[in-house]
Amino acid sequence: MDPLNRMATELVDEAIDFADELAIDVHQLDSDATVLDFGVETPGGVEAGLMLAEIQTAGLATLQTDMREIDGVPRTHVELSTDYPGLALLGSQKAGWEISTESFEGLGSGPARALVAEEDEFARLGYRDAFEFAVLALESDTLPDESVVSQVAEMAGVPESGVFLPTYASASIPGSVTAAARAAELAVFRLAELGYDPLDVLSASASAPVAPVAGEEDLAMARTNDALAYGGQVHLVVDEPFDRFEEITASAAPEYGDPFVDIFEGVDWELADLSMELFAPGQVTVDVVGGDTHVLGQRREDVLAESFGH
Repeated sequence: MDPLNRMATELVDEAIDFADELAIDVHQLDSDATVLDFGVETPGGVEAGLMLAEIQTAGLATLQTDMREIDGVPRTHVELSTDYPGLALLGSQKAGWEISTESFEGLGSGPARALVAEEDEFARLGYRDAFEFAVLALESDTLPDESVVSQVAEMAGVPESGVFLPTYASASIPGSVTAAARAAELAVFRLAELGYDPLDVLSASASAPVAPVAGEEDLAMARTNDALAYGGQVHLVVDEPFDRFEEITASAAPEYGDPFVDIFEGVDWELADLSMELFAPGQVTVDVVGGDTHVLGQRREDVLAESFGH
């Protein structure tokens, strides 16, 4: 298999070629690093969000949209499937790189993380990427500058001219779309955190609704988490049984049941005070090859309707 960052760079090149059609902007910085505005100062759109999610998974996942009802109201849903759940979801898509400079704060996802490979996931996967380009998708309401480029280039071991930074705000169409694409990632991450070998997850498919775009970042974060915890549905095929499958859905958290805006306000937006189990999909089916099928959790259309303003 090609390096993750090579595959992601090819997708970035495609996004640049079709920037007008995707309603995104491309900025070349003085360092020759490239910033792609997927929804900060540009509106972006559903197709931009799907392209962004494909970049975040390094091209190892198939993504599409579907129309389904929530409490009788039609809503766009994002469907994702991958036969490389370890690399695509934990090794690439997971938002595990906090970027902080004097002028920028953001959360990074994408295959550039695999060039650094300091997170626990890479030890579990036995993987480290090697490539001369680095692709890091940044979730922020401001566009990154040269200070971000320098930090990424130094940590990833690439020249500054080889840094590509697709950037999006949570409160944007691409932000809602790419968040909805994370249901499978959350399920596989929970399994890994519980001690299950991520290499024993053979395939993952998922669906989650696209949350209405909020007017501010905090509310967007709440709504997109609602979309996953109360509307995310995941199907996993795994190779080995496990006695803790029931802990991988959001319903395992004591805070489960209220819209996330209420949950977040209850802890004064100090998310570290919340149970990590809360950040998980609502419903998961696990098929063990040659073994049992586990049907876990539930979808809560009533909470989604309240969150989405139906």
